[in-house]
Amino acid sequence: MKSVAIIGAQWGDEGKGKITDLLSERSDLVVRYQGGNNAGHTIIVDGKKIVLHLIPSGVLRGDVTAVIGHGVVFDPQAFCQEMITLKSWDGDIDASRIKISANCPVVTSYHHLLDRCREEHKGGVTIGTTLKGIGPCYEDKVARRAVRVGDLLNKQLLSKRLAAMLSEKEYLFTHLYKAEFPTLEEERDRLLELGNLIRPHICDTFSLVDQAVAKGKKVLFEGAQGVLLDIDYGSYPYVTSSNTTVGGIFTGGSPSGAAPEAVIGITKAYTTRVGEGPFPTEQLGEIGEKLQSIGGERGATTGRKRRCGWLDLPLLRYAIKASHLTSLALTKLDILSGFDQLKLCTGYHYQGEMIDCAFPGIDLEQVEPIYEDLALFDDKFEDGISEKSLSPNLKNYIKRIEELAGVPVDILAYGPGRDQVIIRKTFF
Repeated sequence: MKSVAIIGAQWGDEGKGKITDLLSERSDLVVRYQGGNNAGHTIIVDGKKIVLHLIPSGVLRGDVTAVIGHGVVFDPQAFCQEMITLKSWDGDIDASRIKISANCPVVTSYHHLLDRCREEHKGGVTIGTTLKGIGPCYEDKVARRAVRVGDLLNKQLLSKRLAAMLSEKEYLFTHLYKAEFPTLEEERDRLLELGNLIRPHICDTFSLVDQAVAKGKKVLFEGAQGVLLDIDYGSYPYVTSSNTTVGGIFTGGSPSGAAPEAVIGITKAYTTRVGEGPFPTEQLGEIGEKLQSIGGERGATTGRKRRCGWLDLPLLRYAIKASHLTSLALTKLDILSGFDQLKLCTGYHYQGEMIDCAFPGIDLEQVEPIYEDLALFDDKFEDGISEKSLSPNLKNYIKRIEELAGVPVDILAYGPGRDQVIIRKTFF
């Protein structure tokens, strides 16, 4: 295979960073194509942990080119801070391998401020935004008044772009939110300084990926968030502002020649969600607390506790259809080991009918999950174990997920480390 995509099959936080790091070992390029620093991809190498928000996880492999495609909303200050973190984590990282599209929309101070003002103005009724300015930046992109990364290298053009952006926001900050905000000159000078810092990384990433594909290079696409947070396919309005499905690759990171040959959906062995929104299989009692505690379920970006519940196959089937997933990577299998009950949600009761797949228009707040009890397992997971060493009950759990999902589980992960994985199929 020459191109593979990593897609979150749930509401994010599925372990995409680990799987991306794993597959990037044999990749030439790793491309982020949507989202911003509202994502948090956690990787642990030799016991050392790092959380990357903007920089593609493949940067941790010595000869991989890490590409931030034009579908990403780019916060230059957050990027510079992340570069410092990356260098402190590994001083030998070759920063020249990191490439940023000149066409990425830029997250400005105005976007951060607008995000905060809106949340405060809602009076406690929120959708769970990370307050990173992501939504307001995407708004400006669609409204054709965004600053783009390439503009940071041109003072006159940057002033023009900021003036267009501020013409609307100045009224909001002054009259609606009563908030102080940076002047155009202050924001321009801040962004020009950041532009100089990131100048060596800015390039035409469209041509970079296109030429790599033409030369037969191996390309790995790294998605952020998950299918159920997609602006069009997700649990609206509790979604992010970008296309998190495979379609986002074509609009945000790749020419058509790099269409992925395999699309791997990453799913935990159970389900989690950060923030507000419907969650049919959520467990509010002892089970949910146990999953949260043993699984270390806190958001990598926000630090908020994740809501936890059983694996939801109707939603997983929907994610498979919505993002054309060809197989699954099943993560955090070790967390379920030793539980005194084990369930899978196989369908819903909804408006007097039984349904086995979520779909657009269904009110997830009104469904009643249908559960199937499975035999318990108490496997002792060790680094480098083989599939042969897994217990019959755990193998049956995996097999049952495959049967209900309709696609194979090609990767099994049972911990955060690089060696805590079983690869059932080679992709590169």
